[in-house]
Formats: sequence, structure tokens, C-alpha cells
Amino acid sequence: MLAATVLAVIGLIHLKDYVNRSEAMRAMDQLGRQILEYRRQYGSLPAESFVSAVKGRVEGAVRLGNVRYRALWIGLDAPADTILAYSHKRYPASFLADGYVVLRLDGTVAWMAVPRFTGLFAAQRAFAEPNVLR
Repeated sequence: MLAATVLAVIGLIHLKDYVNRSEAMRAMDQLGRQILEYRRQYGSLPAESFVSAVKGRVEGAVRLGNVRYRALWIGLDAPADTILAYSHKRYPASFLADGYVVLRLDGTVAWMAVPRFTGLFAAQRAFAEPNVLR
């Protein structure tokens, strides 16, 4: 009986973290749609203040945590797969590995493991951009 209880608790922790990650990705997708709509209307990426205001209104925003927005460091000729925004997600009590919820310039949202994200960020990081991976 004790073993079944322990397995149930472990399963619930894993499920909670999986749902948290899924909701964070959904919230990033909503944020991305708002950013792309702004870009479509005005021809440029919005300021960070716009993103901060919109983030507070998207469903599941609390699951995103600290979102890093990189528009200031992205040039007009940047490729579509450029990282536009990201949020580091940690799962210390779960089977899920830590990683990043990533919004690309083309609006796609993806989950990236830490090593893959770190390599891509290093390749895309602008010369003067601070190296703040959190």
C-alpha cells in the first residue's frame, strides 16, 4: 500500500510539471500571436513594455515566469528561427528535464533542452547583448 501511495505521489508531481510546461507553451503561443499582430500592423517588433503588458493578460501567464524578450538585439535581416523570447523552466522534483520555452521570430513556440538552447542562444547572441541565461 505504501509503495502504491509513493508511486501515486511521484506520478502526480510529474503530471503537475507536465501540465505546467504545456500551459507555459500555450501562454507563450498567445504572447507570440500578440507580438506578430503588432508587427503586422506597425511593421516592427513591439517594445518590451508592450510585451510586458500583454504577458499579464494572456491565459496561463503565471506559468511563463520570467520572460526574456530579445527584440532590441534582433536585426531586420534576422532569420525566421531567431529566438525572440524565452523563459527558463526548472523541474527539480520531476522526471522532466529543465529547459526553455522559446518563441521564434516566425511565431513558432518550442520546448528546448538546456544544451540545445544554450548553443543556439550563443550563436544568435548579439555582440553587445548581455549573456543572461536564466
